[in-house]
Amino acid sequence: MRIAYSVETVRAAERELMARLPEGALMQRAAAGLAAACADLLGRVYGSRVALLVGSGDNGGDALYAGARLARRGAGVTAVLLNADRAHGGGLAALRAAGGRVAAVGGGSEANGAAEAAVARADLVIDGIVGIGGKGGLRPDAERLVRAVRGIVVAVDLPSGVDADTGEVRGSAVRADATITFGAYKPGLLIDPARTHAGALRLVDIGLDAQLPADPDVEALQHEDVAAMLPRPSAESDKYRRGVVGVVAGSARYPGAAVLAVSGALRGGAGAVRYVGPAADTVIARFPETLVHSGPPAKAGRVQSWVVGPGLGDGAAARHSLEDVLASDVPVLVDADGLHLLPTSGDLRKREAATVLTPHAGEAAALLGVSREEVEAGRLAAVRALSERYGATVLL
Repeated sequence: MRIAYSVETVRAAERELMARLPEGALMQRAAAGLAAACADLLGRVYGSRVALLVGSGDNGGDALYAGARLARRGAGVTAVLLNADRAHGGGLAALRAAGGRVAAVGGGSEANGAAEAAVARADLVIDGIVGIGGKGGLRPDAERLVRAVRGIVVAVDLPSGVDADTGEVRGSAVRADATITFGAYKPGLLIDPARTHAGALRLVDIGLDAQLPADPDVEALQHEDVAAMLPRPSAESDKYRRGVVGVVAGSARYPGAAVLAVSGALRGGAGAVRYVGPAADTVIARFPETLVHSGPPAKAGRVQSWVVGPGLGDGAAARHSLEDVLASDVPVLVDADGLHLLPTSGDLRKREAATVLTPHAGEAAALLGVSREEVEAGRLAAVRALSERYGATVLL
C-alpha cells in the first residue's frame, strides 16, 4: 500500500527533522537519491547528456546537487535556469565545481535558443521547475522548454504544474517518465489526473518516517494488497460457502448488460451468481451455472451481496428493484442506471451494510449537479463530495 501526506504535513515533518540535522543535510539526502535514480534510468552515466530545468525553489536545489553528482561521474550536465537571480546558490556552485554548464532563459533569443537546444539534446531531463507548493500550470518560458524535451524526463518530488494535494492539473504540466519523491508520497502522485503525469514512482527515504503522523491523508492499494484481501478457497469451499452474488441488471433493451455483470461476478471469484431480471434466458444461454429468478430480488433467495443497475432502465420496475435491494441487510454495489434511480434524499446511511457507488465522471457530475469537466479536473474533491452526500463508499 502506498500512503500519502499533504504538503503541510510533509513540510512540518521536514522542519522538525532539519532542526536536528546539519544545515543542508536533508537536501543532500534528496539529491543523492535523485542522482542514483537518474543513473539507473540512464544505464551508462559517463558520456550521457543531462539537462536540469531549474526553478527558484528547493526542487531546483535538489536538481542542481543531483546534477553535480552526475557530472562527477562523467555526464555532460547543463543547468537551464528559469530565474537566474533566484537559483539555489549552493547547488549552482556545486554544479560548476563539478564541471557542469549553466544556461539561462530570458536573456534574449540567442540565450533562449541555446537553452532549448541543451534540453533537446539531453538524454535525460530533470524537472526541478516547481516544488510541492506550486499552484497552477507552467509559465510560458517553462512550457517552451518542456516542449523541447526529447529524452527521459525525471520529475523532482512531483511533476511541475500539478497540484500536490489534490491531483488537479490547472494548465500545462510536465509529463514525467519517472517521479522521484522524497520522504513521503504526496496525494497528487496517487490521484488522477496528476497521477498520469507522474510516470513510474520511486520513494527516496530521507528520514521523515518518525516525524509523520500515523494516519495518512491518502492510501492507495496496490495489486498485492487487493490480492491479500481475497479469500482463498479451501478443500471444503463449495459454491455457497464461497458466497453468492446477486445481480439485478439488464432489460429487454439491454440484455447484454446482464450477461456482462454476471460474467464479472463469476470471474471475480463468487461461488455462485443469482441473477434477477428479464434477461434470464440470455444469461443462461451464456452461463448455464447461473441461478435465475424473475424477481423481486427479496424473493430470489439468499445472497451475500448485490450488484444493481447495469442496463436496468429507468421505469417503475427498475426503481422497485433498486429499493428492494437497498432494503436488504447485505453489501450493495450500485452502478449505471441504478445511480440515476438513487433516492432523491441521497442518504444511504440508514443501511447497516456497506453501500458502494461506482460512477464514471459523467454520472458523478449528474449526481453532484456539476459539469463533467469539473469532476475530471478535481477527482479527489468530487469523490469526497459524493461519499459525504450519499453516506457510501464511492469508486469514481
